[in-house]
Amino acid sequence: MSTGRIQFAEQSGTFVLKFIGEVRLTLCSALDATIEKIFTALDFTAIVIDLTETRSVDSTTLGLLAKLSILSRQKVGLLPTVVTTHEDITRLLQSMGFDQVFNIVETPIPCPDCLTDLPSQDQDEDVVKSKVLEAHKILMGLNESNREAFHDLVNALERS
Repeated sequence: MSTGRIQFAEQSGTFVLKFIGEVRLTLCSALDATIEKIFTALDFTAIVIDLTETRSVDSTTLGLLAKLSILSRQKVGLLPTVVTTHEDITRLLQSMGFDQVFNIVETPIPCPDCLTDLPSQDQDEDVVKSKVLEAHKILMGLNESNREAFHDLVNALERS
């Protein structure tokens, strides 16, 4: 069972996703649904991912964040911002190549009062597997070290 949660708010054209605790695979269906929701909005000015209360984040979640950035650049020409105040999280993001697809800042944003937890989603095994596969393929596309790190996992998922 995940001890993490993701909160979401939209305020004046700014979408905020706040990750709290240990954000893992169990939250990915809700995160992916929210990413889709963001891009159905007609006008938005910013996307902020707040990791200031994040203890850990798994590779599937990182892949979905990379998807968010890619969609943002394709659809609106916008580079999302990641806020992180923890050295280990910052190092992880940089090692994954996130400094190329996000603005990474250390200044926490004023937290909107309207943040609410994302609803839990039913976890159909095939859907989860396809999300994990998609997320890791996206991560592999960011840089060569990711390609090497996730090659075997992606091959195994594609075979199963």
